Amino acid sequence: MPLPPSLVENAVAVPATEVDIAEAEEFIRLHHEENHDLGPVEDRLAEVHAEIAATGTYRHTTTELTFGARVAWRNSARCIGRLYWRSLKVRDLRDLHDPKEVADECVEHLRIATNAGKIRPVMTVFAPDEPGHPGPRVRNEQLIRYAAYRGPDGGVLGDRRNLELTDLAITRGWQPPRTRGPFDVLPVLVETSDGESGMVDLPPDAVLEVPLSHPELPWLAKLGLRWHAVPVISNMRMRIGGIDYPAAPFNGWYMGTEIGARNLADNDRYDLLPYLGKRMGLDTSCEQTLWRDRALVELNRAVLHSFAEAGVTITDHHTESQRFLTHVQKEEAAGRKCPTDWTWIVPPMSGSLTPVFHRYYDKEEQVPNFFPNGTTGVCPVIH
Repeated sequence: MPLPPSLVENAVAVPATEVDIAEAEEFIRLHHEENHDLGPVEDRLAEVHAEIAATGTYRHTTTELTFGARVAWRNSARCIGRLYWRSLKVRDLRDLHDPKEVADECVEHLRIATNAGKIRPVMTVFAPDEPGHPGPRVRNEQLIRYAAYRGPDGGVLGDRRNLELTDLAITRGWQPPRTRGPFDVLPVLVETSDGESGMVDLPPDAVLEVPLSHPELPWLAKLGLRWHAVPVISNMRMRIGGIDYPAAPFNGWYMGTEIGARNLADNDRYDLLPYLGKRMGLDTSCEQTLWRDRALVELNRAVLHSFAEAGVTITDHHTESQRFLTHVQKEEAAGRKCPTDWTWIVPPMSGSLTPVFHRYYDKEEQVPNFFPNGTTGVCPVIH
């Protein structure tokens, strides 16, 4: 996921110099403009200037951190679920640097966010990058990832996307289950710039999984398919007022197509469509029968049906598209631009059937925002 050219200069992983005062000022003024009970902005600016002059950086107040995290979500051009950006719960753990402690708190994040299936949007913010002292990084793309194992015949068991992460976990001492399966949960891996690392296995009470079934295809339930309930993005760098937070795991809840049209269907993931097409008795001899499309629809029906049966929060791409346009209208009414990447906002199935397909959007990137932490990241639906 390469950054747009205008943001490449902001994509450094470790700050070599002090915080940019202009960027800090812009954020402080924005915070005060949208929150009129904060007192004189010039007083806060004077504090920030003095702190940067003395240390090369400054520390956000808890109120600033919470506001900045929510605005980073509001500005995230690739996220369709921004309507409820004000509801994000922010956990301020900026004093944590130790990789083991960071990993342990990632587990606690999952427990809080899962909420017995009534998913809560949560962000946990760990230590920021500071001049000469980078903050910790989470190696997992999401806190919950399924392992991938190479077979002797060149095949892969599990989620192909996680081959490298699985190898790294094993190198660091992770023991896969004695009987390896396609949905083995990987540990959380955290690193610091001085070579320290932490690794924590995710306990069962922190990983809610939904077994997949279909309302009209009873055999699908016997395949053993499942997916985890909470998509916690964990390898993105959040930038607020010139300060980078390289470990700030955040989640919303899933849109069904993320699981059914991507994770389980992509060729480089679980690639289930050929198998499902044959089990459904479809003519897979040529593409003009649209067997892939038919199998894809039923796989996505299974995901939505199963989450509903389990009482786990999820949304469909038609509903979420309508919600996104409501968000755009609210932002425009507030006099704000709503940066949007059309290629990510349009759902990965039935795109032209959704209202987000049929219009243009503002493309200008804004900060606060999220950026890659040196690896590929995607933004989940967050409400």
